[in-house]
Amino acid sequence: MKDPDFFAPARAITAGEVASLTGATLADPNHADIVIDHVAAASEGAAGALIFIDGKRNAHLLQNTSASAVLCPQDLVSLVPEGVAALGAGRAQAAFNTVARLLFPTAVRLGSVTGETGISTRAAIADDAVLEEGVIVEAGAVIGAKAMIGRGTVIAPNAVIGGGTRIGRDGYVGPGASVQCAMIGDRVIIHAGVRIGQDGFGYLPGPKGLEKIPQIGRVVVQDDVEIGANTTVDRGALTDTIIGQGTKIDNLVQVAHNVKIGRSCVIAGHCGLSGSVTLGDFVMLGGRVGIADHIKIGTGAQLAASSGVMTDVPAGERWAGSPAQPMREAFRELAALRGLVDGKRRKKEERG
Repeated sequence: MKDPDFFAPARAITAGEVASLTGATLADPNHADIVIDHVAAASEGAAGALIFIDGKRNAHLLQNTSASAVLCPQDLVSLVPEGVAALGAGRAQAAFNTVARLLFPTAVRLGSVTGETGISTRAAIADDAVLEEGVIVEAGAVIGAKAMIGRGTVIAPNAVIGGGTRIGRDGYVGPGASVQCAMIGDRVIIHAGVRIGQDGFGYLPGPKGLEKIPQIGRVVVQDDVEIGANTTVDRGALTDTIIGQGTKIDNLVQVAHNVKIGRSCVIAGHCGLSGSVTLGDFVMLGGRVGIADHIKIGTGAQLAASSGVMTDVPAGERWAGSPAQPMREAFRELAALRGLVDGKRRKKEERG
């Protein structure tokens, strides 16, 4: 039985079209008609494939490539084997990505899981919910009272949209996801298993134990945000939890109540943002970063993987470690510790 092909190319493209589309320079005009019908990793290029090489460290992969075309920096064009279309590009990976998006649009724009093109008869939709023309609601999905969903948005199987929730146009809510107490912008991608709008973790000690604090805020997700599978975004307690325009969040991230995330931030998997954390625009968090409550991370700051952030981080700085500190100081500390360990080891060997 043939292995399934989950992403078939939407069309073929010639090397000449690649040059026109990306601004790359085709080294040999005679190669303009070479046909490309898929993309591949540089180590696995075969006939019909377009590959890319992003620098001299991978230039050796050009020697025996069987790919039909290569995007690479201009200074590597001379290394491309004869008969292979060589396309010189200043940003080879970006040019490659442009072509890949053209050939495989369904890998970028998620669509119906079941193939349904309208409202499934097996979905449960409140009578007063408002769905614009072109919305797709798949089997098992639930849409609550007074919810509003914009044109072109897909609600995948078994997703739950809470009452009063608003979702913009051309969005996607993945299988099994739940969205409540939320205002979602246009072109927002919410992957499978995401939980948006559940109450935040708020309790107050009382004579009978921990008393739950009402969480009456919302979640506001602005345009062009993507939220990875099984990530959770709690609604605010009294103010809103906000995710800024263009921000991309990986799988398995926890965003607590009242968090404010700026525009075009990148948050890798397993990060945890405690209550009332504020991220400026263009902040980057490596995997498994943990941020204590009420901390502010300045615009453009970067935090290395596994950083434990206990104090505010100024704009534009790069921090690492746990507790986190400026990266240079963190590496200096690490070097000093290694020096101590190596010194003890040498003394032990000399005695032994």
